[in-house]
Amino acid sequence: MVKNGLCLGYEMHSPAAYPVAGLFFPCPDRRVRCSMGRICKEKRTSRIKRDRFRVAILRIRGFTLVELLIVVVLLGLLASIVIPQFSTATVESRENMMRENLRIMRNQIGTYHIQHWDVAPGYDADGIPGEQAFIDQMTLFTDEDGVSNDVASARFHLGPYMTEIPENPVNGLSSIAIILDAGEVPDEPTDNTGWIYKPAERIFKANASGTDINGKTYYDY
Repeated sequence: MVKNGLCLGYEMHSPAAYPVAGLFFPCPDRRVRCSMGRICKEKRTSRIKRDRFRVAILRIRGFTLVELLIVVVLLGLLASIVIPQFSTATVESRENMMRENLRIMRNQIGTYHIQHWDVAPGYDADGIPGEQAFIDQMTLFTDEDGVSNDVASARFHLGPYMTEIPENPVNGLSSIAIILDAGEVPDEPTDNTGWIYKPAERIFKANASGTDINGKTYYDY
């Protein structure tokens, strides 16, 4: 029975509790009536709901081996379709970037040539072609004679034509192989630099082996 808000013989809060004669435990609800040796109605209802929930979980059917195999096969088919498309898109992106880099460099070399008495960039003070002279004349301020300077002034009022020499997107190099005036541009790429440049003829090429997705060699871009 319930006496002064206390439940006789049973502790409501512990699922492992048993009736104990002569002991009083706090009763969580005055409306709940307990008696010696009998489980509370609310506790019984809670236990029934919990048991039903466990049975429902056990009845949930998992995937069979055949279903799992079908899922794996479908994922494999999707991968075989999607991955090549991403790969092709990446290759096309590199090729388009190479064409754009070549276009910009050739245009800027032509602009420098016009603004410096028809002399192409790449010649040092002694008139000898060199990589550093080309880089300085393209990325720094220059005077009409091609002398470069870090700071613009009334004398050094031309350029810069590039912020930096772009990287060859195929081989990842930005270095330049300079061909002397008496030299010949190689028939095949050497792949040891990003670009090949001959100032005397204003030839600027990508120094990379391989062909694009249309079968055209990078060296012929």
